[in-house]
Amino acid sequence: MKPMLCAAIDIGSNTTRILVAEPDEGKLKKVMEQRAYTRIGQARTSDGSIPEEKIAEVAEVVETQVRMARELGAEGFRAVATAALRDAPNGKEAADAISEAAGIPISVVSENEEGRLAFLGATKALGYRVDGRVAVVDVGGGSTEIIIGTVDGGVEQVRSWPIGSGQLADELITSDPPSASEIRRIRDRIDEEFAEVQITRPEQAVAVGGSATSLRKIVGARLEYETMERSIRVLSGDDAVEVGRQFELDPVRVRMLPTGVLILEKVSELLGQELQIGKGGIREGIVLDMLNGGIDVSEPALTPG
Repeated sequence: MKPMLCAAIDIGSNTTRILVAEPDEGKLKKVMEQRAYTRIGQARTSDGSIPEEKIAEVAEVVETQVRMARELGAEGFRAVATAALRDAPNGKEAADAISEAAGIPISVVSENEEGRLAFLGATKALGYRVDGRVAVVDVGGGSTEIIIGTVDGGVEQVRSWPIGSGQLADELITSDPPSASEIRRIRDRIDEEFAEVQITRPEQAVAVGGSATSLRKIVGARLEYETMERSIRVLSGDDAVEVGRQFELDPVRVRMLPTGVLILEKVSELLGQELQIGKGGIREGIVLDMLNGGIDVSEPALTPG
């Protein structure tokens, strides 16, 4: 029997992303990925609502992504919205409008469900067995989550803070590249947010999300203090277009990357661990959840497309 092709869509504060994947000899094979910088977080009004024109834009993006997935033969669909809609007063109305346009349900997931999916995707897609307690760090556009658990026992704890790469960049960065004083203000703001935070220290830590995956292109797969500081020097040395050209990154992402790096640096300090950049996250977790037994979840579950 032909394996089921699944499509997972993640509507976040910075981006709207789709992953189309299928099981392949007990692993997860990526067939297609696509991303649009929809910047919902940036568009929200003074009371946190999402403007109608932004809802229409996201609906068009999701409708296109669903059509692309159907053309590839996708049968199973799940679309989730995270903090971008969860924290908006009109988040349910936005989800309903996007759902109607795209022809699939849109679930506005809780922090705990978001954490569970990110943990599943991150720990199963590393490419090697993860033993002991692991922390999955997900820096999004509008929030940051730390999920603590084990592969065998699942999620033990989800911690969330209302601070993300896009929101913080919009608030504190006006120069391109960011100035030294702006970098100091970002550090101060992050220190305030995480002041007096105490969290279980894991044996391993994995970073997922757009900031982490973009950093892989600049400094490689492991985020130590020295490599994160080096990335800040790179991001402060040239404008976003030039950095994007050098490292094959979208300038929109580059403009948000300094804040993402500094959040990751602070979380690494709190956890007492360097961060391994993950190969999977919430979308991989969604697909694995949908397959529900079609993947051997005791072993690494990702092969390249």
